[in-house]
Amino acid sequence: MKKVIFVMGVSGCGKSTIGKLLAKDLNVPFFDGDDFHPESNITKMSSGQSLNDEDRQGWLETLNQLAKKQLEKNSCVIVCSALKQKYRDTLSNSIQKDTEWIHLAGTFNQIFERLNNRANHFMPSKLLKSQFDTLENPKDAIQVDISLTPEEIIKKIKQELMNTSEFGLFGLGVMGKSLCRNLANNGFKISMFNRHVSGIEEDVAKNFKAHYPELSQAAAFDDIASFVNSLQQPRKIMLMVNAGKTIDYVIEDLLPHLSENDILIDGGNSNYKKTKERFDYLKTKGVQFIGTGVSGGEEGALKGPSIMPSGNPDAYQKVAPFLETIAAKDKNNLPCCTYVGPEGSGHFIKMVHNGVEYVEMQLLAEVATILKALGQNPDEISNTLETWKDSASSYLLEITTAIFKKKEGDDWLVNKILDKAGNKGTGNWTTIASAELGVPSTLIASALFSRYTSFYKEERLELHTHFEKTITSQLQISTKDVLEAYQFARIINHYQGFKLIDEASNKMEWNLNLSEIARIWTNGCIIRSTLMEELVDIFKDTTNILTNPQLIALVNQYKPATKKVVSQCVLNDITSPALAEAIQFFNGITTAYASANVIQAQRDYFGAHTYQRLDDTSGKSHHTNWN
Repeated sequence: MKKVIFVMGVSGCGKSTIGKLLAKDLNVPFFDGDDFHPESNITKMSSGQSLNDEDRQGWLETLNQLAKKQLEKNSCVIVCSALKQKYRDTLSNSIQKDTEWIHLAGTFNQIFERLNNRANHFMPSKLLKSQFDTLENPKDAIQVDISLTPEEIIKKIKQELMNTSEFGLFGLGVMGKSLCRNLANNGFKISMFNRHVSGIEEDVAKNFKAHYPELSQAAAFDDIASFVNSLQQPRKIMLMVNAGKTIDYVIEDLLPHLSENDILIDGGNSNYKKTKERFDYLKTKGVQFIGTGVSGGEEGALKGPSIMPSGNPDAYQKVAPFLETIAAKDKNNLPCCTYVGPEGSGHFIKMVHNGVEYVEMQLLAEVATILKALGQNPDEISNTLETWKDSASSYLLEITTAIFKKKEGDDWLVNKILDKAGNKGTGNWTTIASAELGVPSTLIASALFSRYTSFYKEERLELHTHFEKTITSQLQISTKDVLEAYQFARIINHYQGFKLIDEASNKMEWNLNLSEIARIWTNGCIIRSTLMEELVDIFKDTTNILTNPQLIALVNQYKPATKKVVSQCVLNDITSPALAEAIQFFNGITTAYASANVIQAQRDYFGAHTYQRLDDTSGKSHHTNWN
């Protein structure tokens, strides 16, 4: 893989000497940054004046362009003082993943003596102190002591460059394996770890590496110490293990081998509250922690998922080149990965993503049930859904269309699948978070409880024998009515999901960007759709999509069909909880004067909880003796 190797340090540390030797050893071009200073900078330094940031900016940008141009052909070595982090950011702008930093470090006295012994150096040694004062020690560079001989320095640099990996992945389940292949396919040198359990999990990483040619340069481990030591510092390790206690066990296993400023990335479906706890705990250990939602399933992880990282923004910048490279790309070719916000906000929005996903899946299941009641067989249901792609395109619609086509023998496979839906807990967490935040995410709760109801298969079979179903021979609805009800419910679902994110952002002071969240959900993730693409622009003007004129018009257009479909389902005993809840919630949220006045009166009657009055705008609480 082509790399730009920047050798940095204060003047007199030996950058040019080491850079030339390294370039010769690696057989790549060498460039001395000093040769690219404009004449005005050289004159200023020769007169004993220090350069300011304005003087340096154009010079740094020139070197960045040089690096980019060289990367088109080969690796190269560039020496440059690069004393401040912002200078290094300019030098590596847009090529971070292709950049390696070497810091030649020494004491003031060492380098002062060297400068005084050098002839024709244009910077007087008296300016050395200003360089040391300016120097911001890099946290992501190979540190080399200049007291070593040049030969020893080159040997150390080569060992670090050639024998260490850029990124580590811990846990080779389905998602972990796909992410490894994605990273390798994008040219990253990675280390992979999977535990060793005798007779159960043996040589998992080694066998995985042998199975895929793209992993030929990857390093495979089942020993934690060896795995950690194989990584460049600061180490960047992504954890792809089961959420819950397993994450804590893994962190404790890793900690003895980690160094200050190493970065752990939790890419599982962890609870956002636990992510904050781990973030705070690891901060006391000098280790950075990034909670990262990842959506896309096995295929998405391999070809490009949607990635939702949160935590310390500086730590994110260290891992951004990896995550943004492997992420899916939106319609403008931007990565479907962005820094979300602090603490556990990344895992929070992944949790809400999954809640919205629950509803989208439930709605399609209900739609299929209604189409079946209209007399359509699975092939016909698939054909109907196929015709909806122009107006209601989504990944879940696409796969559901394919599901109803699949046959096994003479029957459709979907007819042979047990009607008990599982869950991994994120829908449960979303419902709990909604209750804790006081947000009416009723569709998510409905979809979750529908899964719970499905699990009572034996009880459903028993109760089915006791209660007669009323199903007429002909439902008084069309497939167009069903489509419009489906579209209506999807708008309400997305309203509720983003409302929950917005309320959490406000109450926890996360400052989340709803438009950016929608954008990174336009590709790679399970809930990607044309509706999500439309929300990217809508959220630039509002946090409430039901105030958008375009969606107001669509909701008004779809509402009559929704009422008709839900009514027919009720009259014919067809289960459609999410569709029904969509219209019920909509009626509630658009009711100017609701029935809650009765509830407040009841609360005051039996518990003296008080109430407020419409004819008293002071906000004063009132109580009545109701007897």
